[in-house]
Amino acid sequence: MSLVVRQPVAVLRSPSLDPDAAPGTGVDLSGADVVLDDGSAEVTEVDARGCVVTPGLVNAHHHLLQSGFRTLPGTRGVPMAAWLPAMAAAYGEAVIDPSLVAATAAVGVAEGLLCGVTTVADHHLNWPLGTPVEHTVEIAAAIAGAALDLGGRLVYVRGSARDDAAWAGASADAIARALVPHGGVTPDGMLQVAVGPAGAHSDGRETFEALGAVAAEHGLRRRTQANEQVDVDVAMAKYGRRPLDLLDEWGWLGPDVTLAHLVDVTDEEVARLAEAGVTATHAPGCDVPMGWGVARVDLLLRAGLPVGLGTSGGGSNDAGHLLADARLGMQVSGLVGAPLQAATVLAQATLGSALGLGRPELGHLDAGTAGDLCVWDVSGVADAGVADPVAGLLWANPGRRPRDVVVGGRVVVRDGVLLTADESELVARLRERVGR
Repeated sequence: MSLVVRQPVAVLRSPSLDPDAAPGTGVDLSGADVVLDDGSAEVTEVDARGCVVTPGLVNAHHHLLQSGFRTLPGTRGVPMAAWLPAMAAAYGEAVIDPSLVAATAAVGVAEGLLCGVTTVADHHLNWPLGTPVEHTVEIAAAIAGAALDLGGRLVYVRGSARDDAAWAGASADAIARALVPHGGVTPDGMLQVAVGPAGAHSDGRETFEALGAVAAEHGLRRRTQANEQVDVDVAMAKYGRRPLDLLDEWGWLGPDVTLAHLVDVTDEEVARLAEAGVTATHAPGCDVPMGWGVARVDLLLRAGLPVGLGTSGGGSNDAGHLLADARLGMQVSGLVGAPLQAATVLAQATLGSALGLGRPELGHLDAGTAGDLCVWDVSGVADAGVADPVAGLLWANPGRRPRDVVVGGRVVVRDGVLLTADESELVARLRERVGR
């Protein structure tokens, strides 16, 4: 159906990743309606007086399974060497199967929609030992089904963490054939499949090559994590090389590759990434509490890398609230470079993430948009006195949530209420599986 959003205070139509862009770039303050026209005779209207309209947020890096395993004992303020076995023990006790991943994905996607996230990339890394290839397809399909039932867009990243390379490749191939048989994205744009080893700290050349071959055959994007603190330490100890040297050697620096984290990078490495056409994903809500540091986003952007934004998972960042992480990223940016403008960070959470997914129809509200948007009420006391209502989305009202959320022209959240599922049922289903 067609949608008309009436008389917003401001519309962020064309987010800009240029850190030097003038304030107000890409913002429409005319009060003109936003029209999503799919040619349908049926029209839905949304009253946006007193509201700011933005493109739907794009969470470019999440681990949805971790939505069922937040604030676990032994996972806070500990090194990665202690964090990993604590999480693995919890997964083992719960037993990873289609019912578990469906419950965790539903909670994670619903949480995201209620926070304005219309597209989420789920880097799924954990598989039961000895899982048959056909069972991995069932797990992937359960995650996809949970997201699609809620009306959210999903990018399912078939990940690997110390898995057998041949098995991981066969599984990724089977998942791609089952979920996106005609290319990397379904015709309606609601489901995308990508591949992604956990990182050079976890997977070797064979796994990167196996998943890369599947990506080449099916036209999939490639994603991995690089230059986290642990990533650098392990790569240096195991190979005597830095992670990006290994990824370059293994054929994993290119325009179809997105690297998450990138906390510890040199000027030379940034230049190499820019030359290769790589995109990046910042995850401050994970990197800061884990003690890894802050990515030099200003440096990455000025080198020409599109930079997106992700929350990472509930094992390190206990919320899938991308706007809150955008606020954090903005606030800590000045610790490692020039402070970023709110508009630039909002562009990361929309256009930058979309570009990293190879999805030019997402992350903006110009012609050709896929019809994803959020309506943010800025008429209350928490926004009183704000001169720039778009910048105020980050500077004012911490914990802000959208009033309305639209995906593909369909209203999925209205007045802060999820329309596509009963929240209490989603909570009950997860509690039944994990006991909390």
